[in-house]
Amino acid sequence: MFGLSFLAVEIYEFYHLYHLGATIQTSAFLSSFFTLVGTHGLHVTFGLIWLIVLMIQLNKHGITRENTRRLMCLSMFWHFLDVVWIGVFTFVYLMGVL
Repeated sequence: MFGLSFLAVEIYEFYHLYHLGATIQTSAFLSSFFTLVGTHGLHVTFGLIWLIVLMIQLNKHGITRENTRRLMCLSMFWHFLDVVWIGVFTFVYLMGVL
């Protein structure tokens, strides 16, 4: 649910900025912003797809050795995304406030 919420907020933010005239070609900051946040959003999208596929596999086959390994890989993927988001949030959002 958090992943879907993040994507909804990100799409709204991109839509809002676009209508204010802020595009990827406006400035270096906005170019970096759209690239960093968009890349993170793309990875969240792939993670959600991975999660849905794994849920289907678990429902169909149960907890097997292969599904346990896949769950561990998915867990590491999500935690890596969390760490990356802390860096992106710090440099993109918080540095703009300071």
